[in-house]
Amino acid sequence: MALRRDFERPPLGWKQSEYLILPRLGAVIFSPTCREMNAMPEPRPLTLLCITTYEKGQEFMRECKRQGCRVILLTAEKLRDADWPRESLDESFYLPENIALADIVKAVTHLARTHKLDRIVALDEYDMETAATLREHLRIPGMGLTTMRYFRDKLAMRMRALDRKVRVPDFVPVVNHGDIGYYMEHVPGPWVLKPRQEASAIGIKKIHTAEELWPVLELLGDRQSSYLLEKFLPGDVYHVDSVVSENEVVFANVSKYGKPPMNVAQGGGIFTTFTLPRRGEEDSALRSMNRELIAALGFVRGVAHAEFIKAQADGHFYFLECAARVGGAYIHEMVEAATGINLWREWSRIEIAGPDGSYKLPSVREEYGGVILSLARQQEPDTSGYNDGEVYLRIKRHHHAGLVLRSADAHRIPKLLDDYARRFAEEFLAIEPPRDRPTA
Repeated sequence: MALRRDFERPPLGWKQSEYLILPRLGAVIFSPTCREMNAMPEPRPLTLLCITTYEKGQEFMRECKRQGCRVILLTAEKLRDADWPRESLDESFYLPENIALADIVKAVTHLARTHKLDRIVALDEYDMETAATLREHLRIPGMGLTTMRYFRDKLAMRMRALDRKVRVPDFVPVVNHGDIGYYMEHVPGPWVLKPRQEASAIGIKKIHTAEELWPVLELLGDRQSSYLLEKFLPGDVYHVDSVVSENEVVFANVSKYGKPPMNVAQGGGIFTTFTLPRRGEEDSALRSMNRELIAALGFVRGVAHAEFIKAQADGHFYFLECAARVGGAYIHEMVEAATGINLWREWSRIEIAGPDGSYKLPSVREEYGGVILSLARQQEPDTSGYNDGEVYLRIKRHHHAGLVLRSADAHRIPKLLDDYARRFAEEFLAIEPPRDRPTA
């Protein structure tokens, strides 16, 4: 095999039709075509490096192994003894706390000397930048840093969505104080001050007046630019959980939260969500808006969890945020209960398929699901008194009471959730202060 740089012509006597031209690191490698390739070794299994600093993604890794891949886990040292699917892992590596990104790049690059890495996947939102940086450094296919920003940076995703005509609440970057003052003069409060790179409702603060905002910004100091200010829109909040293959939304499940997640996160209470009636007005509108959003953000393949609000003032849907991950709070269990689609499993299959177009969505069941979840006073709350036939899964988690529901009747789940929420408040509910960071 000969190497030629700068796209030189093949050596004299080579027939162009007998060779493939394969770009590698700024050069051209001329390698024998099919006639001689028949003598090459059998294809090796794909190797996936799964990165997560939170305990999640077990089914993703199991499915990778079921599909015949080699699976390597890179996680935090503090999670060494977590409940990982060790039977599905070929190797595991552990990161010390507060390790710099540059050092992770060095470590994984060293690993790549002896391990041919085909995919790098961040299983948690907070690891997306690490994975994108590694992909770009090692030139491994997948989401790069620019597209990653549209799913991690609330300002970037809003500006991109607005540029592509997806409706968003009025907002302003917390950068130029003149712009912020002009915004508050022309966009009536209240507003919400949001960290650009936190997940869910973490760190969001409601602001009622300009006089209230400026001292908050002063306290933030040099961290101000890591926030945005957005008009607070009262209304119902919805989420669309999608499977995306080669820029196409091939599966979507549309659901509605009981109380807006920000209210639950900051004020405590019972978290609920449930599948909307299919082909109804809201379901159809959100499916269409979600397709427009996925296209606007340039999402190629994987799973997405997008949130929208239906404003009380005008009845329009507005885009709130989108994450390139499986939704938390047992949403993926709810989706599987309603449709038979396991989002972790399908994400794994899409990553393995890559850009070759071989991914096929399994058959989808059109039923309805719901989740109810609460922080509980009891260490191991007893939910055995909730024995309706619609109970699909009892959530087992310290100091949490929770159920996943399933029904063929679109109206049965919301009715049960209303009843269960009242009972949960009496039997289990505990409230703790809002968190500044998610827990592992």
